[in-house]
Amino acid sequence: MKVDRLVSMIMILLDRERVGAQELADLFEVSPRTIYRDIDTINMAGIPVRGASGVGGGFEIMQEYKLDRTVFSTADLSAILMGLSSLSKIIRGDELVNALAKVKSFIPAGRAKDVALKANQIDIDLNPWMGNRNRQPDLEMIKTALRESKLLSFEYADRYGNKTARTAEPYQLVLKSSQWYWQGYCHKRNDFRLFKLSRTSNLQIQEEFFTPRDHQKPQLDFTDILATMQTKIKIRIHTSVRDRVLDYCTDEHFSPDGDEHYMVRFPFIENEYYYNILFSFGDKCECLEPLHIRAEMKRRIHEIAALYEN
Repeated sequence: MKVDRLVSMIMILLDRERVGAQELADLFEVSPRTIYRDIDTINMAGIPVRGASGVGGGFEIMQEYKLDRTVFSTADLSAILMGLSSLSKIIRGDELVNALAKVKSFIPAGRAKDVALKANQIDIDLNPWMGNRNRQPDLEMIKTALRESKLLSFEYADRYGNKTARTAEPYQLVLKSSQWYWQGYCHKRNDFRLFKLSRTSNLQIQEEFFTPRDHQKPQLDFTDILATMQTKIKIRIHTSVRDRVLDYCTDEHFSPDGDEHYMVRFPFIENEYYYNILFSFGDKCECLEPLHIRAEMKRRIHEIAALYEN
C-alpha cells in the first residue's frame, strides 16, 4: 500500500546516507517511475529529498534537514505496527507482510520489547465470528483492478435478489461495520454507486482500461440524516437481550422495570430494516408504543404464524 511504502522509504532514507532508485524499486517491488513519484510525494510532505546523479548516486535527505531515526517515537512505531497488523487480518497480501517486516526491521533492539508491548495493547479483528463465503479472492480482484485501472464486470443483486449484469470502474474499497463495499462508476446507471460485496457475484477483471474520473468519496456517515428520520418508540425487553439492544442505543435510553426487564426508548424508522431489528429480539422484546407500530408488529406476527398453519 502506498502509505506503508512511503513510511518505509522515509525510514530507509533516515537510516542511510544515500539509496539508489533501482534499489528502492527492487526492495518495494515497484517500478523506478513509481519511486520517483513517491519521492515527489515525500518532498511535498515537507521532507526535502534530493537526487544525486552519477556513480554512487541516488536519493538522500538533505543534510541540513537530516532527522534522527528516533523521530519515530515508541508510540509512533506502535501505532504503525498496530494498524498494519490489524489490516493484515482482513486484507491479506504480500505487500502487507512485507511492510510489517520492513517496519519491524527499523525498530532499534533496545526498543523492540516496548514497541511490541504497546502494539499488542489493541487488537482489531473485524472478521465475522461465523463467516460467509470467502471474500478474499474478490477483494484481491478489486485491489488489482484498482491498481491497474481496469474495468470490472459482475452480477449485482438488489435486496429482493433480482440480479443485473453490470460493468463498472472501481475507485475505492470500503469496510463499514464489518461489511465490505466498493465504490465504482456503473456503466449501466451512468453514475457512481456503492456496491455491497456480498451482493456481488461472478466478478471478473476486464482487459479494458479506463481513465479515472473526478469523484468524491461515498457518504458513509448518516448520523445527522438518521437523527432527523428516527423517532423514539417504547419497548420492554428482557435483560438477556440488553447487550444486543445496546448496539442501537445508549444506557441513557434504559430504565429498569422490575428485576428482569427494562423499558427502552428505542430509535426507530418505519421500514423493513427496523421492523426486522425488533423481530430479531424474539419474545424477549415487546413494542408498547406507539399503538400503530405495535399493531403492525402484531399483523406481521400473524403473517408469520400463517406460514406454519398450512
